[in-house]
Amino acid sequence: MSVSAPAQSSGFAPGVVSAAALPGDEVLRELGVVAGEGLGDEEVLRRRAQFGPNAVATHRARAFPVLWHQLRSPLLGLLMAAAVASFLVGERSDAVIIGLIVSVSVGLGFVNEYRAEKAAEALHSQIHHQAVALRGGRATLVDVTALVPGDLVELRLGDIVPADLRLLEVTGLECDESVLTGESLPVDKNVAAVAAGTPLAELSGCALMGTVVRTGAARGVVVATGAHTGFGKIAAGLDTHPLDTEFQVGLRRFSLLLVYVAGVLTTSIFVINVVLHKPIIDALLFSLAIAVGITPQLLPAVVSTSLAAGSRRMSRRKVLVKRLVCIEDLGDVDVLFTDKTGTLTMGRIEYMRAVPAGGHGTEAVVRWGLLSTENAARDAQDVGGNPLDQALWRSPAAAGERAALDGYTQVAVLPFDHERRMISVLVRDRDGRSSLVTKGAPETVLDCCVDIPPGARDALAAEFAAGNRVVAVATRPVASATQSIGPEDERGLSLAGLLVFLDPPKPDAATALRRLSVLGIAVKVVTGDNAAVATKVCHDLGLTDAGAMTGSEVDALDDVQLAEAITRTTVFARVSPEAKARIVHAQRRSRGGVAFLGDGVNDALALHAADVGISVDSATDVAKDAADVILLEKDLNVLADGVAEGRRIFANTIKYVLMGTSSNFGNMASAAGASLFLSFLPMLPSQILLNNLLYDSSQLAIPTDNVDEDQLRKPSHWDIAFIRRFMISFGPLSSVFDFVTFGVMLWVFHSGPAQFRSGWFVESLATQTLVIFAIRTRRIPFFRSHPSLALTLAALGVVTIGAVLPATPLAHTLGFQPLPGAFFATLVGMILAYLALIEIGKRLFYGAAVAAPPVPRHYAGRRHLRRRAGRFSTAAPRPSRSTARRDPSALRRATGRATGTRITMR
Repeated sequence: MSVSAPAQSSGFAPGVVSAAALPGDEVLRELGVVAGEGLGDEEVLRRRAQFGPNAVATHRARAFPVLWHQLRSPLLGLLMAAAVASFLVGERSDAVIIGLIVSVSVGLGFVNEYRAEKAAEALHSQIHHQAVALRGGRATLVDVTALVPGDLVELRLGDIVPADLRLLEVTGLECDESVLTGESLPVDKNVAAVAAGTPLAELSGCALMGTVVRTGAARGVVVATGAHTGFGKIAAGLDTHPLDTEFQVGLRRFSLLLVYVAGVLTTSIFVINVVLHKPIIDALLFSLAIAVGITPQLLPAVVSTSLAAGSRRMSRRKVLVKRLVCIEDLGDVDVLFTDKTGTLTMGRIEYMRAVPAGGHGTEAVVRWGLLSTENAARDAQDVGGNPLDQALWRSPAAAGERAALDGYTQVAVLPFDHERRMISVLVRDRDGRSSLVTKGAPETVLDCCVDIPPGARDALAAEFAAGNRVVAVATRPVASATQSIGPEDERGLSLAGLLVFLDPPKPDAATALRRLSVLGIAVKVVTGDNAAVATKVCHDLGLTDAGAMTGSEVDALDDVQLAEAITRTTVFARVSPEAKARIVHAQRRSRGGVAFLGDGVNDALALHAADVGISVDSATDVAKDAADVILLEKDLNVLADGVAEGRRIFANTIKYVLMGTSSNFGNMASAAGASLFLSFLPMLPSQILLNNLLYDSSQLAIPTDNVDEDQLRKPSHWDIAFIRRFMISFGPLSSVFDFVTFGVMLWVFHSGPAQFRSGWFVESLATQTLVIFAIRTRRIPFFRSHPSLALTLAALGVVTIGAVLPATPLAHTLGFQPLPGAFFATLVGMILAYLALIEIGKRLFYGAAVAAPPVPRHYAGRRHLRRRAGRFSTAAPRPSRSTARRDPSALRRATGRATGTRITMR
């Protein structure tokens, strides 16, 4: 195969550029592929081994990045540097202890976070994206990452093109190539060769990986895969790490807050100790340990463990999340836009009857309806994914027309699209007479008709009022010589009649809607169906205040008017894909989290626009690609489970944050105050780190904790101002009892440095660990809310370990000294008084709390491309970027070797 040298100005995809300049049959011949047969199994295996997976990214868990995430804390680095310096100047035991404690802390975080990464990898591997490939003469569903050069691939409406294809057969194909070119208008495609060196954006004879089939259908041969495609080369130069969610943004803002607090405390304590002429190394280690102590080091591990456990629970409930952190965003949702079919209704559409018009008989209406499919269907399995066509073909009425259908031949098809909302076919009977048959949404079909029979619109309105789905069928004769049709031919039609279908409400849909209402989620229906039908279904399910708007009414409003109209509207009917996205954008600007549930190509824009895009396993490729969450069962009860789980995980994460920041802040403030009047350090650096390690270890059980029902009834989101107020309000309460402990140790027990440190170590560990039982709930008294058994055992176990450490053989090594029995009696009294004071503080604090207004979301650029790259990913190591850049013609040469032919450059 002689291939012209590609134009290097395009910068990428030389394989597809070269193939576009050749006729399709020549491309097939030189790739060693037989039209209508495809590749054999052995050849597929050989090419897969040679070219690798059709992937541009990897989703495998990698240990080193997780370990680096644990080690990259500047505080840890400074602490270890100070420990090394301490070791070199003779303080070797303290330095070794500090090193061991830090190592254990890092190890705990690494193990838990890596387990979460593995859970995410397993989760991602459950989500499969498939393409239809012709192999061995049979159409086969193939995972997109398993495609190889030479595969024959079928494209249908809503598909994401799985590789770079040279098109061989095209039926009204248009592709959205905005992910590559930035152009929003779809591009017409054909099978003609283009001039050598044509730029990528003008390759009309090719379909490019990652682009979307907006209308029509096609068959093409794969000429480039993975990193060798145009999409792959763009992705190779782009950071395809998943974009931060609102939860991650909040976590980052919270971390910055702690950095400021730790910086102020560390600097102050170090300066105070130096001014008081304490050893500089000791002062430095102490101040750094204070900084580490106020930082909840295991927060990433707690978050990761919560998310991993939550993803497993959600998977059992038939909810898959593409990224673990999306679980939290799901809990933040307070408005859900959803389609109607299969969500509120059964989704098992049944044909009811035909309503003839204009002198046509019932049988003729059914026959025209059966003929108007995108392929020459002869049974329910052949008509593709259109549920209305499938229902019609399954009906007894279709069985009676099968013999009559044999007398017709399908000549041309104008496929359905979401702007026209119709399909038209050109058919010819045995006598050579040709007819145009149009079928689609009644409003649009009637607009194309002339001389509409009296009573037709009344009959249509009656069916809509009954909640039935209706399709209109119209025809007109055309010249026998006609071989093709276009949108301009859909005029002057004669209405044949109406096809009526039943899609009854789901028996449990009303219950699911009530559950979502209890969760504080307003449900709004966005449908392509008629407004009267959707309103009837909503009314039957209990949504009695179902105000409705049509797509034309939405288009007539500006963004401000639309946002206001959404508040009083429950049903949006006959809306375009762009209008759906506008509705979602308007809602996001006006209030909290917005979710969109959809499964069609016309839902992709809205899915991308939502805070959380939700689709189903049976959805079109482009819908699943745009979604963050995949439901294995299209059921609002399943979605309600997912929302509740997201809120539960967020609530447990916030428990750790609130408890850790308040008690740690109090303890570290106490340490700063004690440095002012004590002649010795109130706690050794190693003891501070050990205290922090034991405390954090007990909190690893927080993901298992129960959550109060009232915390699940409203959306949950980060509120940094609330966290800051909580820290400042409850931190000093902890300091009060720290100073009481100081007084008891100095003036009651007359303790020296070792016993003083032992007493404060035990008291601070006990109070900051046990306070979880009060802080974990807003209920007063706290014992009205029951913690999980794991959390109870972990907290009590850590307090017990801390209490007995000063009496163990390790006490001398750790700088402890046994405590008198009277101390523990005093400690019990202080703990009870502390918890009582916390309860009083809760009543005052929550009584005065003001909820923060929701903040609109902002997404980074190239969001669509970065999300779509995840579609073409494997658990294998990431495909090499350098190979594609270094030798872009390697794929063509390799293809020549694989097929026993030589590919040369002209």
